[in-house]
Amino acid sequence: MTEPTSDDLARHSQKMAKKKAARDKIMATKSDQKGLVIVHTGKGKGKSSAAFGMIFRCIAHDMHCAVVQFIKGGMSTGERDLILSRFADLCDFHTMGEGFTWETQDKARDIEMAQAAWEKAKDLIRDPANKMVLLDEINIAMRYDYIDVTEVVEFLATEKPPMTHVVLTGRNAKEPLIDLADLVTEMELIKHPFRDGIKAQIGVEY
Repeated sequence: MTEPTSDDLARHSQKMAKKKAARDKIMATKSDQKGLVIVHTGKGKGKSSAAFGMIFRCIAHDMHCAVVQFIKGGMSTGERDLILSRFADLCDFHTMGEGFTWETQDKARDIEMAQAAWEKAKDLIRDPANKMVLLDEINIAMRYDYIDVTEVVEFLATEKPPMTHVVLTGRNAKEPLIDLADLVTEMELIKHPFRDGIKAQIGVEY
């Protein structure tokens, strides 16, 4: 690696000063705050992991929050166990699903559980004490029409408190939800160890 010359360093400083001035000008126009509708979707890993990262940020700031899991069953996960054992006073955690559809093999029961989870979610979102509510894997429930996406979008548009953040995760997010959302991230799959015969592992997937 070639050591930078004094001229290189001076040019770099000037370039960064211009960038900072431009950035400061942009930031001066950003003064509004609002409760966001945030969607994590796509085939890649990390949708729920990123959402739980925001939940733990809320916990770190002593902000009350809540989680409703729509699909995942009652299996032990690191996030769930940590929240229930250490932070139950700051985060309400509700695992309402009984597993993926190929595991339950009971569509009527899946619909019943998804509907119950949605009713719980609405109660938690309406509660102004909750600064963030994570609806984990709700996109899957909407994909299979266990929950009507039109109802979800209408509720978020009309009943969500103005400063409450709602995070919705899962593959195949439907277009009406994407249109409503303030922030949408699609996780792209490039490589996954499952394709090489490696199963889900503690600390990585759960």
